[in-house]
Amino acid sequence: MGTRISHFTPILFLYFLLLSSSPSPILALNISSLLSPFPDLSHFAALLSASSILSDLNHRTSLTLLAVPNSYLDASSDLTRRIPPSSLADLLRYHVLLQYLSPYDLRHISPSGKLVTTLFQTTGRATSDFGSLNITRNPLDGIVSLHSPVPFSSSNATVLTLLKNLPYNVSIFAVNALLVPYGFDLMASETRPPLGLNITRALIDGHNFNVAASMLSASGVVEEFEADEGGAGITLFVPTDTAFSDLPGTVSLQSLSADKKAVVLKFHVLHSYYPLGSLESIVNPVQPTLATEDMGAGSFTLNISRVNGSVGINTGIVQASVTQTVIDQNPVAIFGVSEVLLPREIFGNSPMMTTQPGNEIVSSAQPPDSMAMSPESTGPPLHLSSPPGYGEEIRSVAVANSGLNFFIALCSCCIALYLIQ
Repeated sequence: MGTRISHFTPILFLYFLLLSSSPSPILALNISSLLSPFPDLSHFAALLSASSILSDLNHRTSLTLLAVPNSYLDASSDLTRRIPPSSLADLLRYHVLLQYLSPYDLRHISPSGKLVTTLFQTTGRATSDFGSLNITRNPLDGIVSLHSPVPFSSSNATVLTLLKNLPYNVSIFAVNALLVPYGFDLMASETRPPLGLNITRALIDGHNFNVAASMLSASGVVEEFEADEGGAGITLFVPTDTAFSDLPGTVSLQSLSADKKAVVLKFHVLHSYYPLGSLESIVNPVQPTLATEDMGAGSFTLNISRVNGSVGINTGIVQASVTQTVIDQNPVAIFGVSEVLLPREIFGNSPMMTTQPGNEIVSSAQPPDSMAMSPESTGPPLHLSSPPGYGEEIRSVAVANSGLNFFIALCSCCIALYLIQ
């Protein structure tokens, strides 16, 4: 028996080395620390520190930051000095994308572009979807541009380079201009009453949730949702209009009694505030809903997990995915979902839809750790005209990653050779 333990000791030791060398999951971000190695971002970092948004950024686990170097930010110094602190904070929120975008993602954006929700859009102070950013890539020269969803907007910027990339958690890109949302009131105050408290109005403004808004208004449960905002907050998963139109003919929500309709609607709500990053890294995937509170413990629960780079939601008979952020301002988070969440307690145990998550909030086709083109990529590379000194940071990160990969491969080979003997 002693010989047997001795025989496996090297294997256990190598497994320990592998586990200890694996990068730990990032539970929180320190944006100031991530920006500190870049002297040419000192002015942008100072604006972030002086604003009220750093604490909001640091508790998120998935975002993309568009940082403006000093040489470009100085051109807007008059603007940043004269607007109120609350307006400046919203201006900076417009530079925070609420999803992780890697260099790979930018290289594979379609010519028609990709509309991405910013932190400013989720405050409820943006008009329509003007708080979002449209990201486009020119297929001829690879230049990635950022601009308002409004055609011919005067405010736009170009991606200069990747500064920092922590896969699936945060990317920081340098851009060549300070972005201003279309129709942004530079003198507005964020102390005015938040519009996001009116859930029905927020859904109507979202343009793709008219059916859900109508059902909520008719059922009367929306008042209960809004009343719950004062406690631990709430998280709503709202099906898009397309999700309702795609329901199979065997499902008729209108034929349900008023009580059952209310239960179905409450089945779409968690009785706590969860920003997107928290949903992506949720510890307990089985979550009770407001319907659970009405119908009894263990019933009407949702299984929430990360599936194919998206937040997946499984009811037992329906697999849905989070497709967009409508509102994300503590204590309320509202997310669009790809399917109507049907509880098996009402609609039976037979799977009705097996749609896999496809409209990613967090795109993660592959974990890129450098700016090199992937083997399957076609067309010109991403246009990155880096300011002096930025390339060294990227190369140092790439060297560190390659060293880690070599060490893991070496340990794997040792294990294999030892087992063969």
